[in-house]
Amino acid sequence: MQVSSLRRAAIAFAAAAFSLCAYAQTPMRVILPVSPGSGVDTIMRAASPALSKSLGQPVVIENLAGAGGVTGTSVLVKAAPDGQTIGVVSNNHVINPSVFRKMPFDSIGDITPISVIGATPFVLVVNPKVPAQNVQELIAFLKAKPGAYNYASSGNGTVIHLAAAMFVDEAGVDVRHVPYKGVGPMVTDLISGQVEWGVVAMPAAMGHLKSGALRAIGVGGKTRAAAAPDIPTVAEQGLPNYDVAGWFAVIGPARMPADQVKRIHDAFATAFGTPEVKDAMDKQGNAINPSTPEAAAQFFRSELARYAALVKKADVKVE
Repeated sequence: MQVSSLRRAAIAFAAAAFSLCAYAQTPMRVILPVSPGSGVDTIMRAASPALSKSLGQPVVIENLAGAGGVTGTSVLVKAAPDGQTIGVVSNNHVINPSVFRKMPFDSIGDITPISVIGATPFVLVVNPKVPAQNVQELIAFLKAKPGAYNYASSGNGTVIHLAAAMFVDEAGVDVRHVPYKGVGPMVTDLISGQVEWGVVAMPAAMGHLKSGALRAIGVGGKTRAAAAPDIPTVAEQGLPNYDVAGWFAVIGPARMPADQVKRIHDAFATAFGTPEVKDAMDKQGNAINPSTPEAAAQFFRSELARYAALVKKADVKVE
């Protein structure tokens, strides 16, 4: 009996060792349904070395932007639920069902929630040629010529679009919406002056704000961002109901085994808890507080309902 028990233990150990070896050699595919240079992309690029270390395997980040995140997430939901393909999504994941007439997947039923990692502030920015230093000056500038100016977004129906549309509604201005295929090209045209203003996640804007390529008008959350405490909120500048920020979360395909969910959840929590990633997140202005898978599932459902109401109020439609 003792020999048999030892043999079983040896077999189990060998199987575990083989599994770990297989993970170490097989890269994990991390799908980002956003363009390079976006807030989520900036966050994950900073965290990927620590994530690879905590997982014990290489990490390959793949940007699959398009349709407000639908393109990349469509690939994710079709992947095998073996823990080797995951995605990092933002608010768009729960906004899309309210702005698209038809979705190729169920935003709740076709995924496995793993963790809501944290939140990132949004900042309203203008091209430096716009003669506005604050919210009231921007409103006056836009009202002086109704319909003459443009605001950019990362795509129709995205949270970036919704955040700007909420400002338009609160400010009572008449401006044109110019959607782009991702944050990267949107920011490029903001810097060049092809469009006058827009809302951008702070990690994607910080470098351009420091260089002077863009000017910050206000932060979208309830409080000022720790990474840029000198930038006042939009709310404190006369639009008290303006409150919008971003979040980012890890998901997998539906029916992912519990042990894989735990493995990936713990690896992300470890990676985002390392000093180097904490420092990067602080500089970007992100607030990190990884949730449990159960809390993430509940959060997705509540956000789905919240954004459905916001989309209806702002009358945001995919053109």
